[in-house]
Amino acid sequence: MDIEEFYDGDARRRPSAEIELGTEWHDMHGTRYEVSWVEDTGELYVMREPAPHMVEDPFGGVHMSIRHSEEAQMTVHVVAQIATHEELEKILAGWQNAMTADGGAEWLAERLRSAGVAVGAGEPIPDADVEVDPLQG
Repeated sequence: MDIEEFYDGDARRRPSAEIELGTEWHDMHGTRYEVSWVEDTGELYVMREPAPHMVEDPFGGVHMSIRHSEEAQMTVHVVAQIATHEELEKILAGWQNAMTADGGAEWLAERLRSAGVAVGAGEPIPDADVEVDPLQG
C-alpha cells in the first residue's frame, strides 16, 4: 500500500504523534527503508523505496528497471506492534548505529522478532524479489 492508503486505513494514524527512526535503513540487497512508529496505534512501519532491478541482456548490457507497480511510490508495511514509547526505546536501543551499518534492516527485523513484536514475522515484503523479464521491461 502507499502512504495515503496506510493513513486512510485507520483514523487514529493521521492525528497521532509519530517518531521517525531513520530514513537510511538498507538491507543486504541495498533496498532503502524509512522507519516510523505511530504512537496512537503502536504500529512500527517501514516505507520501502522502489528499488531498481539490474537485468543483464543476452548481449552483456546491464539495464536498470523499476516494476510498474512501484514506479512513483514508496510502499508501506506495518512490521511490528509496540505499545509504548518506552518499550520502543528498549527494543530498538542502538538503532542509530545499526541503521547505517551493513544489513541494518536485517538487524531491525531480528530485534523485532526477538522481542516478539514482529507482525507477519517471516513473511517477505511483496515484490521484494520478483524477477524482471528484460524483454518486457
